[in-house]
Amino acid sequence: MSYNVICNNIQDTEMLAEKFAQIIKDTGCFVCLYGDVGAGKTAFVKYICKYLEVKEKVTSPSFVILNEYKTGMLPVYHFDLYRLENEGINTIINELNEYSEGNIATFIEWAEFSRNAIPFDRIEIHIKYIEDNKREFIINSYGNKSNQILKRLQK
Repeated sequence: MSYNVICNNIQDTEMLAEKFAQIIKDTGCFVCLYGDVGAGKTAFVKYICKYLEVKEKVTSPSFVILNEYKTGMLPVYHFDLYRLENEGINTIINELNEYSEGNIATFIEWAEFSRNAIPFDRIEIHIKYIEDNKREFIINSYGNKSNQILKRLQK
């Protein structure tokens, strides 16, 4: 399934993130994020965490690979694969399957570095910079759970 939405400003992006958070708060999800530097991957995750009532400060996991937030409605795991070399990618891909099951939310920035080794149920969000705060979100789902989330997002 596929869904495209244009967010004309930061408020639209926050509203999309709020709706997404409300949908996943009871089921969790696994999300691969794609987009150029500055496209808004981390900002989108921050807004989702806000509406999942995460109490910790949400930051980019660029230098630590993984940030964990366990104070909200469900545990949130926020990965960044950008700085991993091939060996690191091979190691983490095996572990990512553990973060795709159960009532948790997992977000993977720079998922393209996974070399398409994420075959399980997931949502892929491609964020395209249009101008200033205007972004296009191209959202695809793969698998039963993710398809149900995307159907609800489209309503």
